[in-house]
Amino acid sequence: MKHREAIGTGKTTQLCRKVFCEGMRDGFPIALGYFAVSFSLGIAARNAGLTPMQGFWASLLNNASAGEYAAFTLIAAKATYWEVAVIMLIANARYLLMSCALAQRFAPDTPFFHRLLIGYDVTDELFGITIAQPGCLNPYYTYGAILLAAPAWAIGTALGIMAGNLLPLRVVSALSVALYGMFLAIIIPPARKSRIVAGLVLISFVLSFACEYLPGVSALSGGTRTIILTVAISATAAVLFPVKREEAAHE
Repeated sequence: MKHREAIGTGKTTQLCRKVFCEGMRDGFPIALGYFAVSFSLGIAARNAGLTPMQGFWASLLNNASAGEYAAFTLIAAKATYWEVAVIMLIANARYLLMSCALAQRFAPDTPFFHRLLIGYDVTDELFGITIAQPGCLNPYYTYGAILLAAPAWAIGTALGIMAGNLLPLRVVSALSVALYGMFLAIIIPPARKSRIVAGLVLISFVLSFACEYLPGVSALSGGTRTIILTVAISATAAVLFPVKREEAAHE
């Protein structure tokens, strides 16, 4: 019996190692994009008076571009701690929805500490590659992606602070295009497999663009608009196009 348990444990370790390496492979292009984009974030942090070390820890502990941009802008404007906390909550509220979606994909016996560690770095890109994995989620896949993505974001921020305004703005903007490529890589494969998903992606693009100009809605923050659209579109899709358990298990 002990021999069988040892064999089973060995197979589990090998599987986790394999999944971890797959996460690192898929997280590598994300890390490159994060490193490039965080340069401009570092410039914003420098304007707010942060040192490279402060910017490094700020990005390592809070891997969120829109939220950090907002926070650094408020810091530069000498806002209060309360104002910074509120705007961070609003800007990053969409990650609550992503975390709930990921929680539904874990196996029921997944320990709490795995869920807690995954929740540390739920970003748009990491959520996209993680939720796209078939079957129950293996936390080691996300660990592999986080291992590259999170340090790249933090190091890029620190280097951006040191570079300051020496880099031309056009160069920084050009480097930011990498993230758009990652978004396309995330949404195109499932959209090609399902016309329903493709239609929902197209609808989300149209509604997101419209909300930029609609009276009332355009006054809301980008994060709040994203939450409203995500809940509305996903709820409508769940009612009109429910996924049967057999189909979900097959995927």
